[in-house]
Amino acid sequence: MEQVTVEEIIEKHKSAGKFLMVNNIRTFALDYGSGEAVFCIHGVPTSSFLYRKVLQELAAKSFRGICVDLPGLGLTERPTDFDYSFPNFARFLAQAAAELGIEKYHLVVHDIGGPIGFALAAENKERILSLTILNTWIDVVNFQKPLPMRPFEKPVLGEAELMAIQHPSWYWMFNNMGVVDAEGIIKEEIYAYVDLLKREDNGAAFLKIMRNFDQSEAYRELCLRAVQQVLYPVQAIWGAEDDGLKYERYGLEIKEAASLPEVFQFKAKHLLQEEQWKEIAEKIVLLARKQRVSD
Repeated sequence: MEQVTVEEIIEKHKSAGKFLMVNNIRTFALDYGSGEAVFCIHGVPTSSFLYRKVLQELAAKSFRGICVDLPGLGLTERPTDFDYSFPNFARFLAQAAAELGIEKYHLVVHDIGGPIGFALAAENKERILSLTILNTWIDVVNFQKPLPMRPFEKPVLGEAELMAIQHPSWYWMFNNMGVVDAEGIIKEEIYAYVDLLKREDNGAAFLKIMRNFDQSEAYRELCLRAVQQVLYPVQAIWGAEDDGLKYERYGLEIKEAASLPEVFQFKAKHLLQEEQWKEIAEKIVLLARKQRVSD
């Protein structure tokens, strides 16, 4: 295999997407294919890069796969005065969808993209065609960050932890917590996550996000409105070997909240889009077909 650099991988990623202005913020989006839109929301410490293979697979199945980098992450700008809160991210994504010309869409959420996406869906129900939930949480009041993420909450400690995330340490974390088997992913692609996280501000916006989780009762009620008594179909797909957001707690929490008959479990950890992209895309397409039949 021809050797590539991290810079070349990020440049290829950048060239595959496009920039648009959303609320005066230069925003990056991966946008593949045409047809019914599938709007994917990423979490931390990732970006649209995590969905690159899912989106390509959706495009091959005659869908338009889209993922927008949230402000502070990926290739989107990182304004120092931006409100890096879940409710504001939801408002930002609603505006991004409008700028992209997406009137209705199948929604896919993951990690912090869960509570952000639930708010987006609850406040824009008429635009949601279906909802696919990947390893996340919905009971924001009782949510506890996985142990490796907790240092980021604290001043000084968080900055030190972020500084410690370098290519070798991230590669270890990626292999131990992100995926079951990284054998098929070249190291430079894994390293790209670090560079996309730290570009421009060295991760300062990421720390603001980690210190600004909404854990209010009101926000939990808003999230629940996205999965209860809704007209669109809902499904959940879980990386069953996720040691951070364990199925036994968070997967079952989603199952109960959305009254799902089952949660599809794949052999994957937290970053299941890296390993099970074909299976994820297939489940999204099947749910979209179900939605069409119900209409």
